[in-house]
Amino acid sequence: MALSTTDLPEVGGGLPKTIVTGNNTVKINSVYLDDFKFIPGAKHLMLNIETKPIDGFEGWLIDKDDESKGHYAGQIGRLKASQYAFADGQTKSGVPIFRDKSLMIFLKNLTNALGASDWFIAQNDKHDTIEDFIEAFNNDAPFKDKFLDICIAGKEYEGKSGYTNHDLWIARGSKAGYAYTEEGGNVMKYSEADHLKKLEVKPVVAFDADDFSVPPRASSDFSLD
Repeated sequence: MALSTTDLPEVGGGLPKTIVTGNNTVKINSVYLDDFKFIPGAKHLMLNIETKPIDGFEGWLIDKDDESKGHYAGQIGRLKASQYAFADGQTKSGVPIFRDKSLMIFLKNLTNALGASDWFIAQNDKHDTIEDFIEAFNNDAPFKDKFLDICIAGKEYEGKSGYTNHDLWIARGSKAGYAYTEEGGNVMKYSEADHLKKLEVKPVVAFDADDFSVPPRASSDFSLD
């Protein structure tokens, strides 16, 4: 494939192509389950999200192998439904937790916020596994082109090219407001102190002629693959 001059990371300022932590208004483009390797059977529910179109903004390529499909009109990001993976277990007080039930509760709340509760109710007894349920949710896409106000939390980490990237998840709701709502609802206000784990900056001891650095700005490692 020929070299592209239109899909390079922002290194000199400007709006990043990838969503970072904060309050935002987003739509869901797709969802999927991702294995959490440290706990057998545990899953993260991942949401591929996109902001509203931004005037004068050119986002990431929709398909890096087919530039004719154009660019996203807004910033995009990969968002965990929760900071922690969904897994079977129990609370510190001994109350049992069931992975699939916890995922279903999240999806029920999400479809309520999307105004798609009828879709959720219609799935009763249709799917044998949570994987089947999530696949149906993704394929039927009751979330399509519906925007949510959301508080996005996360942590910084250094990507492969030296850029500061963000591992993102939906913030936990509190008395201050919901973590996400239908657009215009009572969503909680983002607080960096509460919702962002900063990257620890280590002092540089020395450089030599072979050292090369890139300013830590927007992600250069983001891909929807």
